[in-house]
Amino acid sequence: MGNRVICMKKKDVIIRSGGDGSRSKRVNRSQRKLLADEENLHRRALSMAIHQAQVSQRFDGSMSRRIGSTSSRRGTLSDSFSNNKQVPEFLESLKVKKFVLVHGEGFGAWCWYKTIASLEESGLSPVTVDLAGSGFNMSDANSVSTLEEYSKPLIELIQNLPAEEKVILVGHSTGGACVSYALERFPEKISKAIFICATMVTDGQRPFDVFADELGSAERFMKESQFLIYGNGKDNPATGFVFEKQHMKGLYFNQSPHKDIALSMISMRPVPLGPMMEKLSLSAERYGKGRRFYIQTLDDLALSPDVQEKLVRENSPEAVFKIKGSDHCPFFSKPQSLHKILLEIAQIP
Repeated sequence: MGNRVICMKKKDVIIRSGGDGSRSKRVNRSQRKLLADEENLHRRALSMAIHQAQVSQRFDGSMSRRIGSTSSRRGTLSDSFSNNKQVPEFLESLKVKKFVLVHGEGFGAWCWYKTIASLEESGLSPVTVDLAGSGFNMSDANSVSTLEEYSKPLIELIQNLPAEEKVILVGHSTGGACVSYALERFPEKISKAIFICATMVTDGQRPFDVFADELGSAERFMKESQFLIYGNGKDNPATGFVFEKQHMKGLYFNQSPHKDIALSMISMRPVPLGPMMEKLSLSAERYGKGRRFYIQTLDDLALSPDVQEKLVRENSPEAVFKIKGSDHCPFFSKPQSLHKILLEIAQIP
């Protein structure tokens, strides 16, 4: 199958306030608004944590609905994402309506809150999952040493699906490795696999290898990186890594709203190192027959557009989509464009 490239239009809106006037009053109002926004942000993050803890990491459709409702979706999301007049006809044409959203390194199920809201408003069923040692999964990231362990919550979710049910599996960044792993194990359960600026690797390749242009070779990273974590002591191999906040902001969030950056800064966790350094075993008979789609982010500083283009050339997905003006986190920086592409892929027969 040939590659079909669809480019989304760039619609960047920058709103700046300023001017003269009652300066002290403006500052006071600005400070009050900032404090109120910060309070709402922490309430939202806390609400998400409580909801996820209550179900002990068992995510289903109702769980994702509760996470989605913690955002201010009526004030900021409904007008942007939904077109209720088109929903009935759109749903009738879909055989698979359940999306399983898999986060990338350091993130958790919380990062999908805008995507959850928009998919639900289109009448679809998004499901989120916290990988081992991520989000609100209480596993110690230092003890997660293999891709199998890292992917366990996702694998259990797929295993527990009804026999006749299929899903559309979506992976962000290194979550793409988990998507590939699941596609190899359960090709019959996955209708389509969507890689969002993700590690879509070939057989025998490591997820980390995709980032070699930005971070250096795996061997060099293990020897020289200042971001490594030695959870079992300096005399033992490194167990994880975490970027400094300023470094993280520059890599991941160069186009994202300040609120989402703040949410990420208080929610991101260290990344288990073992799964990133493990070579994937992917067969042509199982993984190779899966329907794979790739979404490129064209203002990405963590995984450059050139590297993403290389991944596409080497792995030949069924179709390629591009989001202009998006950093490494399109679910924050370009949620509406991401939503449109997900719907487009869902409708491909």
